[in-house]
Amino acid sequence: MKQKIEEINYLIEKIKSSNILIIVEGKKDKAALQKLGINNIKELSKKPLFQIIEEIAEHNDECIILTDLDREGKLLYSKLNSNLQKHGVKINNHFREFLFKHTKLRQIEGIYSYLEDAKIKPLNF
Repeated sequence: MKQKIEEINYLIEKIKSSNILIIVEGKKDKAALQKLGINNIKELSKKPLFQIIEEIAEHNDECIILTDLDREGKLLYSKLNSNLQKHGVKINNHFREFLFKHTKLRQIEGIYSYLEDAKIKPLNF
């Protein structure tokens, strides 16, 4: 557990220092990432998806897509991933894959409390 938390913190620091764009589904996801000090966040708004994709592609060479692992989030991820790549945007999946493979997180809005809980609980070795 401790190693996972250290890895997440390392990845968060890399994201903050690179200022790579992170795409999230909603306000709660954005707020949770901002609590971690990540500020270059694009929240999917009520705009049509194609318009959001064009805006992102116009200003970014690379991005991270952090949608939830529910049905809607997976569908959004798939659409964003393929369409952004068609527009020449590289998708960085390292953080997403780490979170969903090595933690029980399934919703991005829970990342801050997940990390806070891990700091409070005694680590078992």
